[in-house]
Formats: sequence, C-alpha cells, structure tokens
Amino acid sequence: MAGLRLIVGLGNPGAEHARTRHNAGFWFIDALAQQAGVRFGLESKLFGETAKLEFAGQALWLLKPATFMNLSGKSIAAALRYWKIEPDDMLVVHDELDLSPGVARLKFDGGHGGQNGLRDTIRLLGHGQFHRLRIGIGHPGHKDKVTSWVLGRPGSADEALILRAIGDAIDALPLAVQGNYQDAMTRLHTPRPQ
Repeated sequence: MAGLRLIVGLGNPGAEHARTRHNAGFWFIDALAQQAGVRFGLESKLFGETAKLEFAGQALWLLKPATFMNLSGKSIAAALRYWKIEPDDMLVVHDELDLSPGVARLKFDGGHGGQNGLRDTIRLLGHGQFHRLRIGIGHPGHKDKVTSWVLGRPGSADEALILRAIGDAIDALPLAVQGNYQDAMTRLHTPRPQ
C-alpha cells in the first residue's frame, strides 16, 4: 500500500475556536508543523492553509481548511485535485466523541459518525475510502449537550490527555507515512505503561 502524501486537520478557523475540542485536528496538524519547523501559508485556491515538509523520508503536504468544519470537503477535494493525490493517500485528522481524551485511533474507510467535516468530505468525494486519525475528546453524556461540548474548551486535565494522544499519534505517524498502516495501528492502539 502506498504511503501518505497529504494530512488534513479538521477544525474551525478563527482565534475563538482555536482551543476547542472540535479543533483537535488543527491541534494535531499544528503540533506536527511546529515539530518539523514549517509554517502555514494561505492558499486561496485550496480554501485553506498549507505547508510542505519532509517527514519519514517522504514529501508531505499539510492542509488546514479555512472553510468552517461543515464545508471542509470543499478544501479537501480542491487539494486532492490540485496536487493529484488519491483519497487513499490522505489522512484526515478529526475530533472523535466516541473515544475518551487520551485515546487516538487510526482507521480506513467508513462513515462519518456524525462528524460534519467528514460528512462533507464523503459527500463531495462520493465515498469514505481514506485514512482517518480519530482524536478522542470524550462525550458529554447526552446528545443534547454535544454541540456546546465540541465547541467548548476542554478542562486542563482533558486538554493534557488530548495533547498526549496527539504526541502518541505523531510518534506512530512515520509508519503510516511510509505505508505501514498495520504497524502504525499496532503501535498507536497498544496501551503504553503510564
């Protein structure tokens, strides 16, 4: 299987959204860019911010859609077309209600699970055949509280857990970038001693 050529972080633009749970995808992609020492630049024809880096021996594009979350597919579809990248060479990083803070999971294909950025991307691509990195944000316990939960900021304990999960995912990322998805999953999904 081919390696990754594009990593997309999902989130909402603007300072007021920066540290919200819904922006966990942006948290990941910002941490990766910072670690690599690259900066994002606005690419208006791709409706987002982009950066390019060398990672695990591969040239890799990073994308942060500048559309709001529910229109993320517009930016993603434009980037795939522009860079001539197949969807299965892409990793989309997003917040995940069904995983606890501190947990990150890789998967390939599937539905959107109510995540509006994935919903729009799948709608525009016509399928869900791309890699995902799900960053756990936990669930508020009742569906009526979900909107305020995802758009709210986590407490300091949850934020530390989310950041730890992001670090664990970045540690496993070289395997995925090189196309060793099963090894990347094994590494990320195996509990580490605390």
